[in-house]
Amino acid sequence: MIRVLLADDQTMVRAGFRLILSAEPDIAVVGEAADGVEAVAAARRLRPDVTLMDIRMPRLDGISATRRLAGEEPPVTRVVVLTTFDVDSHVYDALRAGASGFLLKNAPPEELVQAIRLVADGGALLDPAVTRRVIEEFARSPAPGPVPPEVRGLTERELEVLHQVARGLSNAEIAATLVVSEATVKTHVARLLGKLGLRDRVQAVVYAYERGLVRPGAG
Repeated sequence: MIRVLLADDQTMVRAGFRLILSAEPDIAVVGEAADGVEAVAAARRLRPDVTLMDIRMPRLDGISATRRLAGEEPPVTRVVVLTTFDVDSHVYDALRAGASGFLLKNAPPEELVQAIRLVADGGALLDPAVTRRVIEEFARSPAPGPVPPEVRGLTERELEVLHQVARGLSNAEIAATLVVSEATVKTHVARLLGKLGLRDRVQAVVYAYERGLVRPGAG
């Protein structure tokens, strides 16, 4: 059973999510929070597998709440941030704070359910089309500097895969681009995450842009 916490300041939004998730036999909503302070307290108390976290909430915003929960070791919960807009400057901040991905509030119910299952299973929710736009618009990429020591430990193919991941490509798209199997791409992703000490591909995207390995808008 996947245990979910709903954090949103709008009662109707929480009710809608609860209604959708109540129909799923493998998902249980274990709690709700109306602001960031409540979200942090509830997550620490209930230890949900996944928290759906609204970005804009009173008292403590979703980004700060995500940073507190994802910053602990091990993380209290895996967080999927919710936003009303597909291009939102705050989304990048949420990814940097440790969120495992983001989802539009107007996404179809099946996408919400799929997102929860994916993140609960250790995956990262990166919609390729939206992610490319968000990263290219808002990634505050530093000027290129010395290559971080850990990057030198990557093979040429692993570095190539990292570049593709940072541009928002899915494993299937990377496989088609590199003319290899999807399973091979998955192996490369797992190895590069291990070498760089990263939790998931969301962290890989942030890492690549912040280290100047990929520049916003680069082809």
